[in-house]
Amino acid sequence: MGYSKAHKTRTHKRIVAIASKRFREKGLAGFGIAELMKEAGLTVGGFYKHFDSRDDLVAEAVNSAFGSWKCRVDAAKSGGPPVSYEELIRDYLNEAHRDNPGTGCAFSALAPEIARSDKQTRAFTSEQVRNDIQLIAALLPAATDKRTARSRAILIFSALVGAMSLARAVSDEALSREILKAVAEYLKNVASKHQASKGRRKVAPLSD
Repeated sequence: MGYSKAHKTRTHKRIVAIASKRFREKGLAGFGIAELMKEAGLTVGGFYKHFDSRDDLVAEAVNSAFGSWKCRVDAAKSGGPPVSYEELIRDYLNEAHRDNPGTGCAFSALAPEIARSDKQTRAFTSEQVRNDIQLIAALLPAATDKRTARSRAILIFSALVGAMSLARAVSDEALSREILKAVAEYLKNVASKHQASKGRRKVAPLSD
């Protein structure tokens, strides 16, 4: 008996969701098709009913891991909890995110492997990097102009991804926590100092 189109769509989404999580946990090369299909409760042969190749799965799974920041901003615009620059830093650079890569940022989990992946995966990644940089720039307090905000956003985004990658790489728990804390404090202070200095420049000089 054949399956409905809706059933196939649900199965496809389940495969992608599992792959997205496991790839972030184990790496693109650390989780095979056989493991994936077994976890999904399907046969290996069924894989090719949903994907033309493993590269197609990787591209879709990586792409599905993107967009969490945008979802939060969109939710805030619809009346949900507001999103601030400080919250973004705090929510990214913490031990819970470090210890759960499967549900976290795909960049800090997979960036080196994505750099060696196919064109489709890298195209999805490029688009998401642009989106996240734009989002951070919009959250920055009192940015002087769009060009300055974008430059700062690139530096912040790079620091976030780099700090999380290092925090996961080291075996020393104290050092790992120190990396997260130091980078978080630095990024928050940079924004605060910039906001304060801009505020001082706005004060008009006293007349004689």
